[in-house]
Amino acid sequence: MLLKGAINAEKLIEMIDQCYDEIFIWDKNGKIVYVNDACYRHYGIRPEKFLGKTLQECTINEKLWSPSCVTLTFDGKRPMIQKQKTFLGIYIASISVPIMDEHGEVEYVLQSVRDSDDSLYKVLASQVLEDEQAHGHESKIIYQSKVMEETLHTADKIAKTKAPVLILGETGTGKSLLAKYIYENSTRAHKPFVCVNIASLSPTIIESELFGYQSGAFTGAQKGGKKGLFEAANGGTLFLDEIGELPYDLQAKFLHALQEEVIMPVGSQTPIKLDVRIICATNCDLRKMVEAGKFREDLYHRINVFDIMMPPLRKRQEDIEPLAVSFLNIFNQKYERNIQISERVMELFQRYPWKGNIRELSNVIERGVLTAEKQTLEITNLPESFFHVANEKGTGCAVLTQKMSLDEAVEEYEKKIVTEAFAHCKSSRKMAECLQISQTKANRLIQKYITKTEK
Repeated sequence: MLLKGAINAEKLIEMIDQCYDEIFIWDKNGKIVYVNDACYRHYGIRPEKFLGKTLQECTINEKLWSPSCVTLTFDGKRPMIQKQKTFLGIYIASISVPIMDEHGEVEYVLQSVRDSDDSLYKVLASQVLEDEQAHGHESKIIYQSKVMEETLHTADKIAKTKAPVLILGETGTGKSLLAKYIYENSTRAHKPFVCVNIASLSPTIIESELFGYQSGAFTGAQKGGKKGLFEAANGGTLFLDEIGELPYDLQAKFLHALQEEVIMPVGSQTPIKLDVRIICATNCDLRKMVEAGKFREDLYHRINVFDIMMPPLRKRQEDIEPLAVSFLNIFNQKYERNIQISERVMELFQRYPWKGNIRELSNVIERGVLTAEKQTLEITNLPESFFHVANEKGTGCAVLTQKMSLDEAVEEYEKKIVTEAFAHCKSSRKMAECLQISQTKANRLIQKYITKTEK
């Protein structure tokens, strides 16, 4: 109970916003009417982006968490507790409580969420829902962007077939993760998934690693021979990363294995019949390799029955923030820290070209968690190389060739963005919308970098 006149509603909401536990309020139509700042820790999404979303949008369409207890609280008119997993891979415990109107109907549902707490879960075990929806596959692909939604939609259609798949994309985009996603959503999900990076194998042992060998097949061969990766994946899926590195003289044997579904171990005269689904990945342009005589054209067409392009991070900007928060949670746990990312750093992340893609983002976050002196990852915790970016067309990155401090580099970078944005937008309101900042901040930046200069 609140002492009358002790605190006004605005101050109360401000205090709840600072609560460590996540708080949602759902109206009788199943829409979010309030959420506090703690939601950012679990989803990498700002509170204002949640407002007005329906339960279906959150759980079915966007799959932000599963399973949900809110629907059953509406239907059953009683409190529920549920273990959940967010799309960032974070386990949470959620308690939903009905708020009744004067007619005994559910008017609101108050949902409180905290980091998974087994002791709390056991105490309230009688209220726990069966985790019927949580037995799905453990995909860890984090996305909010339309381009990734379309990519995974294509992957879902391909997954149920046995057809070979070729995953294309730049280094660090997550091609191996997409291969695992296809496997997990296939009819072979409970069979072996064997992954090999061709570039990591010495050319002298690739044949024996892929196809196996008989005892005494060559000097140094182990007694009894060895099963190859094809045979190890029998009944399941074989994923070959960096397929462009497969030696030309082995490509014919590889093609034969795909077409005939048989392999011949090194030193053997007895073929082995196999049932293996092949997924390949490369960051090379295989067409150019075919033209240059470095990759067999018939093999190219065989592995390229279905191709999927894994988009670079710069083309899926909506995913940068949730991915960054996901890595932040991972490295906070790994190094026993509690670091948050400053708003200024996140703004910079949105404009950085990320040539190393998701792998580069992960490395930057890990470095930041290790070097942050306080509780926030700031500009000064970013690597110096982060600011030495060529001014490529369309990247929006500043030219920073001369030696300067990080603060000077960031100011130079910020000045370039503000100047170009204002020249394009012509007003602080439009510039604020373009840069996704408040109009107050836009006016302050215009005063700092444009009006002040003109004077």
